[in-house]
Amino acid sequence: MTPAPSTMRRVVSASFIGNLVEWFDYAVYGYLATTIAGVFFLGTSPTAGLLATFSVFASSFIIRPIGGLFWGYFGDRVGRRNALSLSILIMSAATFVIALLPGHAQVGIAAPLLLLATRLVQGFSAAGEYAGASAFLYEYAPRKRRGLCTSVVPASTACGLLLGSLVVTALTSTLSDEAMSSWGWRVPFLLAAPLGLIGRYIRLKLEDTPEYRELEGQQSAVQAPLRDVFARNKARLLIAFGATSLNAVGFYVLLSYMPTYLTTELGLDEVSSSVSTAVTLVIYIGAVLLMGHASDRVGRPMMLTTAGVLFAVLSIPVFLLLGTSGVVGVVLIHAALGIILSTNDGTLPAFLAELFPTHVRYSGFAFSFNTANALFGGTAPFVATSLIHVSGDPVAPAWYLAAAGVAAVLVMRAARHVPPGADPRGPDRGPAQQISTDQEKGPAR
Repeated sequence: MTPAPSTMRRVVSASFIGNLVEWFDYAVYGYLATTIAGVFFLGTSPTAGLLATFSVFASSFIIRPIGGLFWGYFGDRVGRRNALSLSILIMSAATFVIALLPGHAQVGIAAPLLLLATRLVQGFSAAGEYAGASAFLYEYAPRKRRGLCTSVVPASTACGLLLGSLVVTALTSTLSDEAMSSWGWRVPFLLAAPLGLIGRYIRLKLEDTPEYRELEGQQSAVQAPLRDVFARNKARLLIAFGATSLNAVGFYVLLSYMPTYLTTELGLDEVSSSVSTAVTLVIYIGAVLLMGHASDRVGRPMMLTTAGVLFAVLSIPVFLLLGTSGVVGVVLIHAALGIILSTNDGTLPAFLAELFPTHVRYSGFAFSFNTANALFGGTAPFVATSLIHVSGDPVAPAWYLAAAGVAAVLVMRAARHVPPGADPRGPDRGPAQQISTDQEKGPAR
């Protein structure tokens, strides 16, 4: 049964706002890293303080696989809506608390410890957002528009980054350095509370997804989804992990690390690098929705394979071209890389959602996605910088992107031998859930 348009609008809004809050926080923290270092790591050198600040940032990735296990279990066992309503409350509350933390000048060493604890809570709660929102949209969407509907999730992450960039730019351009260090840096984190409450309100007004309610009606919900996903879906977990790796490397290199690369390696001024990133984000948001729609027409494997091939073939030539281009050329090349990335990112949520059967969809998606991002996403800027330092080659990050592209192509070839957990082919081609041999025995009890 196709949901009413008004219901789908609320489902899209509910899924969109949680990821926006999550990535708004990540953007704000990154853009204000220098200011935060001065507040929480007073008395250290600027470099040491900045490294400590980014270490705290990385801690949120370390906790994500654990959070993925928890929220996956919760979402498969208790329901997608309940998991998403709780995760956005915890995440926005933790972000709000950062705005109220005392600095090193007030409480000494307790200040960075409190910041670390808060970031760990954020990482834990955020681990359920991307997977949960994708599963929620996938299970509500008309079967022939699942790619388009789930592409709202990566679009919302980019909107969060863009909004964070705009808010920080507005603050830094209107406030003095003293005002920013004193209270200005707290303002963006305060915005998380109203945004999170709005998102929670929208989610609580919705029923759980039709597919999940059907499972409940049939008493088919798994009692131990984690045991089932690891015992009976090992191949799917490996495919999901591999497919997410290109997303993790590409997203963090092109949309997080690239501004640093443009200034430190290519000598662009900070304004030009910020403009390049903002333009790329705007184009990426539109492109990711188009690619999600395209995946409904030509299939997820084709789109993901295409993305892998493009990264494998074009990354190195494009980075070489970056080094010889002016500001306009850099912006155009950066945007083109964003479009290539959108080919993967606009397709990935629907691919991962339909890879797993309904009764373990949240668990399989959340664990594989968060583990890949912990290993390859949070470390991507560090790896890219290290490759340049070790090799002396400013094009070294392109080799990392190309390697991720090759790996993605190999993963998609392997995926042809793993039957999907949910039939992606449309309402005229079979049931919503395609059970493979290892699941015909029924879910673990």
